[in-house]
Amino acid sequence: MQTTSTVLMIEPVAFGFNAETAQNNYFQVNSENAETQGKALQEFQNFAEKLRSHGINVMTIKDTLEPHTPDSIFPNNWISMHQDGTVVLYPMSAVNRRWERRNDILETLQEKFEVKEIIDFSAPEKEGKFLEGTGSMIFDHDHKLAYGSVSLRLDEKLFREFCEKFGYTPVVFHSFQTVNGERLPIYHTNVMMCVADQFVVICLDCIDDETERVNVVNTILESGKEIIEISEDQMQQFAGNMLQVQNEDGKKFLVMSETAYNSLTPEQISAIKKYNEIIYSNLETIEINGGGSARCMLAEVFLPKK
Repeated sequence: MQTTSTVLMIEPVAFGFNAETAQNNYFQVNSENAETQGKALQEFQNFAEKLRSHGINVMTIKDTLEPHTPDSIFPNNWISMHQDGTVVLYPMSAVNRRWERRNDILETLQEKFEVKEIIDFSAPEKEGKFLEGTGSMIFDHDHKLAYGSVSLRLDEKLFREFCEKFGYTPVVFHSFQTVNGERLPIYHTNVMMCVADQFVVICLDCIDDETERVNVVNTILESGKEIIEISEDQMQQFAGNMLQVQNEDGKKFLVMSETAYNSLTPEQISAIKKYNEIIYSNLETIEINGGGSARCMLAEVFLPKK
């Protein structure tokens, strides 16, 4: 099953610019001030309420003031929750993001869902090797494919090991964005592509190597999905950072930010709406300071309910 009707969101209590992650997240801009947390909280609450109003189950857990975790609003990087009852914890690049892995969150999940096994995959972070969950890996669950763009936050060897352990075929490539005239690696795969049940939104212009680009295109087409291509400029507006979810009636939605939605052409919107409705919300404060958007804020819960 590609989509879930339940998502986990972490409510921010001290959101702000994270200097540790900004070293290789070129989407981040430090505009933090006294109003940043308040604005981020309002955006978070509006977003969660908008999802709930469409019948999507939103499980919110409040962040803690100590230790200070400015990026906790993006839980999909440290945890993934699977249909077979498995929970996986991931190796994180920034030290202050490793503190986001909280036992009380795992205990809350165990109270509400059937958790058969918690696999702690985070040990390689001590050796400087990282694999930041569904930020770095994009799953096509139905076809057991995992797309991964190699960067500091996705170690290729670790990615291949993960895929072998969990039964996914790895689709490895390199993607880049232009920063001050220089082509630099995109920090997370999920800012340049989104895999839905019948389509894929992707910035193919970011894959500079032609052989890799052709392989990605062929893999998507062979999986029977339509490619909806976005430009690099749209990718910079978080148009790749989308997630398909469903409500309890099985109705599908593509979730994105208002910034992403406003960057799309009428033709792209029509292509997406062939398959599902669109939900978008203003996440401007979170996007600017955090360098992540709607998809990053949603950790999918595929676990069986108790």
